[in-house]
Amino acid sequence: MRNQPLTLPEKPKSKMKLTKRMIALVAILLIYIWTFSSISIRWESVFSVRTLENIDRIIPKFFQPAFEETDTIVEMMIETIFIAYTGSLAAAIIAVPLAFLCASNMVKNKWLNNAGMWILGAVRAFPEIVLAIIFVAAVGPNPFAGVLAIAIGSTGMLGKLFSEVLESIDMNVVEALESSGANKLQILFLALCHRSCLNFYPMRSIDLKLMSVLLLYSEL
Repeated sequence: MRNQPLTLPEKPKSKMKLTKRMIALVAILLIYIWTFSSISIRWESVFSVRTLENIDRIIPKFFQPAFEETDTIVEMMIETIFIAYTGSLAAAIIAVPLAFLCASNMVKNKWLNNAGMWILGAVRAFPEIVLAIIFVAAVGPNPFAGVLAIAIGSTGMLGKLFSEVLESIDMNVVEALESSGANKLQILFLALCHRSCLNFYPMRSIDLKLMSVLLLYSEL
């Protein structure tokens, strides 16, 4: 009897948990049904003869590239990459001081921390397409307007990410450098920048900025 393994009884299934899941599932289905009914989809137009004719007209064009426009396409591709890179670099330069302002372990003043967070929040409230429309009206429809839109639009996101990276830094490293006689500039580069470079988000977001530039070109 002593050598027999002990087995725990099976946990009884909770009917209340199952009921909650069913209610949540029904609620989600009702929301989807209400959403589809509110947008007034005309299914007879989706599956009409005209739609099939348009598909038959458009699909073959994907396999008929216009090689005579290669020079223009390459030029616009390079311009798009430059706009995304320049805008992301400008956003990083603007976001770094705002990130230090928001990080509570760097600037120990709640008023300044809140002011920095409000600035980043206000910047993130404007979509890049809205900023592009504003800058196009201000400086004209040129690449500089796209750079400004990308720079200002990305500042909020990068500033928030940088501030979170700064707040996650081990302050014992900073204290150790201070006790060894390091000045403020050495602490900035050795402790803060060195540890933050592993999370250098601007280069990771280049692909997102490229898509944003393409969207701005298509809209404007």
